[in-house]
Amino acid sequence: MTKKALIIGITGQDGAYLAQHLLAKGYAVSGSSRDVMASSFSNLNTLDIREQVKLISVSINDFRSVFNAIQISDPDEIYNLAGQTSVGLSFEQPVEAIESIAIGTLNILEVIRVLGKVVRFYNAGSSECFGDTGTTPADENTPFAPRSPYAVAKSTAKWLINSYRESYGLYACTGILFNHESPLRPERFVTQKIVVGASKIKAGLIQKIQLGNLEICRDWGWAPEYVEAMWLMMQQGTPDDFVIATGRMESLTYFVSKAFEYFDLDWQKYVEINPSFFRPNEIQQSVGNPERAIELLKWSKPTDIDGVIQKMCAAQAKQLGL
Repeated sequence: MTKKALIIGITGQDGAYLAQHLLAKGYAVSGSSRDVMASSFSNLNTLDIREQVKLISVSINDFRSVFNAIQISDPDEIYNLAGQTSVGLSFEQPVEAIESIAIGTLNILEVIRVLGKVVRFYNAGSSECFGDTGTTPADENTPFAPRSPYAVAKSTAKWLINSYRESYGLYACTGILFNHESPLRPERFVTQKIVVGASKIKAGLIQKIQLGNLEICRDWGWAPEYVEAMWLMMQQGTPDDFVIATGRMESLTYFVSKAFEYFDLDWQKYVEINPSFFRPNEIQQSVGNPERAIELLKWSKPTDIDGVIQKMCAAQAKQLGL
């Protein structure tokens, strides 16, 4: 029989790629956004899959709304990718971060428990939960040390997953994903801001871009590969949590220089530092150890930062006809 999946938060980068991945595997896919009538679903349109997905309006903070969506879609698998996605914004809107991430996750868990459904639940975790890893890659046993309201909310959601898994026997797991990028990223994410900025400078459309702290170091991967890891977690005999990363860390300066180099530009001539873009409590270094996922999930070794930059820049160059 055809498997059914519900992707809560299908409008974002990960939601769209996950929908594409599941459709390719023969799933019937339902997806939610806060307001189906108002959402553009641009990412689904870009991947040319919007008409293949059943769309449902869901307010993840509202238990009844989540309850109705799960009843209507009757899924075998639920993927929760909803909630606030910006670390920086969480400092400005901390209540929204906690409600949309932690309370939203709790609502899904409670609906599954109350309905007594045999369903598998994936929850989107975050490397931000680890705080500053230094140069030692974080793995599944690394303690959490969240530094932002976003990270606190993601940490809370992860422990809720563990609690319901142990208390009620639910198949519920968390993917602790490090940074992962693609052309579907909106420009509010710094990687896409850099790539789009460099391409527009090359095309003569703008003269400079402004960025924040270039000394931060991150582990950047390729988003389509990360959604494959989400699916693999849901196919295991028993539920478990996994770190998804590349194991390679580079500075934002490295990302900027390589992106501008793709367009034959010297980044130092075109980038200005704006202190207002610095966060109140920034993580300087963040890197993960994916070996357990590679070994147990049989997840292919991921594309590292050089491949990510190459693919993002190529997509942007094609869009601008460069």
